[in-house]
Amino acid sequence: MLDFSWKVFSMTGNVDMYLLMKELERESDEQFEQESTSIGEDLSGPASH
Repeated sequence: MLDFSWKVFSMTGNVDMYLLMKELERESDEQFEQESTSIGEDLSGPASH
């Protein structure tokens, strides 16, 4: 979806497409941070004996 919105923006100069692309990037970054935090918690959790 990011590639599509960038291509539309680069071809048309449509500011709404640029803003959509930036919003998608921000959401993607937030999701990545949440997933990496979750994985880190899983790895550092209590060890089973």
